[in-house]
Amino acid sequence: MPIDVDAALGATLPRTEFSWDQDRVILYHLGIGAGDPPTDPGELEYCYEANLKVLPTFATIPPFASMINVGGVEGMDFNLAMLLHGEQDLTLAGPIPVGASVVNEARIAAIYDKRKAAVVVVEVVTRDASSGDELFTNRASLFIRGEGGWGGDPGPPSEDRAPDREPDAVFSSPTLPQQALLYRLSGDKNPLHADPAFAALGGFDRPILHGLCTYGVVCKAVVDGIFEGDVSAVGRYRARFAGVVYPGETIVTRVWDEGERVVVEARTEERGSPVLANAALWKA
Repeated sequence: MPIDVDAALGATLPRTEFSWDQDRVILYHLGIGAGDPPTDPGELEYCYEANLKVLPTFATIPPFASMINVGGVEGMDFNLAMLLHGEQDLTLAGPIPVGASVVNEARIAAIYDKRKAAVVVVEVVTRDASSGDELFTNRASLFIRGEGGWGGDPGPPSEDRAPDREPDAVFSSPTLPQQALLYRLSGDKNPLHADPAFAALGGFDRPILHGLCTYGVVCKAVVDGIFEGDVSAVGRYRARFAGVVYPGETIVTRVWDEGERVVVEARTEERGSPVLANAALWKA
């Protein structure tokens, strides 16, 4: 087993810096499908600087450079082709500013043995560069195939399963055929999402949408449909990536309001394929 749990667990990753302004926020929002219809006042709050707000999932963009450093950590010797993004868990200290300069502090927070795979949890705390105040924390669970079986902790059980009743709301979010090409400009330029030949090597007949793009699309559907567009209403958002979306497909989000949290699941309309599961947004 190439992963050395004793060496890697608790290890820190290189500190990174990131800055954003209104244009970067708007580009992210366009990348997850905001702005349709372009004359809608609520959509313009995502895409026009006059009254700009920031969707909570923009918080996944600043720590991206920290995440990609995981392969350089001592003890984390593995084949990058075997890595999948398993889950994303985002906690927010408050509304995200429309512009800021931040620092990202990352560590290997947990390593779980799933027998045929290892799950490595990378935690990144993002702080304002001037004040040091925490803005948000991301915990990305990386599913690394072929790295399990050492008899370690299998990790906590899955939570946030959908209730056994009809959903309280259902939202449809169409994606554009070029959605992945637009979203990649926010930082994740993995050719899997743009190059048909590379996608074929991964077993896909065409490039797929970024998982974190789907994560953002579903968050926007809930913020707009349940929280009436109030981006400050989300305190935490966790989801497991259960499948892929092909650009141009429609993402259907089913929602159950459970009081302190909103449980969600998402599927593609065209194939009925699950894309997000064991997912919930906690109210701030």
